[in-house]
Amino acid sequence: MTGLIYKIVPRALWRQALEADRFDGAAIDIQDGYIHFSTAAQVAETAALHFAGQDDLLLVAVDGADLGEALKFEPSRGGDLFPHLYGPLPVGLVQWALPMPLGGDGRHVLPALERR
Repeated sequence: MTGLIYKIVPRALWRQALEADRFDGAAIDIQDGYIHFSTAAQVAETAALHFAGQDDLLLVAVDGADLGEALKFEPSRGGDLFPHLYGPLPVGLVQWALPMPLGGDGRHVLPALERR
């Protein structure tokens, strides 16, 4: 499947990934055995459910086609298919990483997801 997929990452964890030249995932990813991603249609709900009130987050965009067979779309919330990466994410494949500040209402402000 092609097109951008998204990972919400704390800035400090992303700094570590840049130093290592790969992202092995957050604690939940390591526990589950794959890196959780979201599609453009899913990322706002992912932010609200799993990152509510957290500041200093980045939204990382990757073209799913660049991840090859390690990327699987599997059922999750309500049967919706979510992208899961089985293996590390090479940071060289990242299209962009942009801040997700908290808005005045306490919800994350997402960057425009059309960027490539």
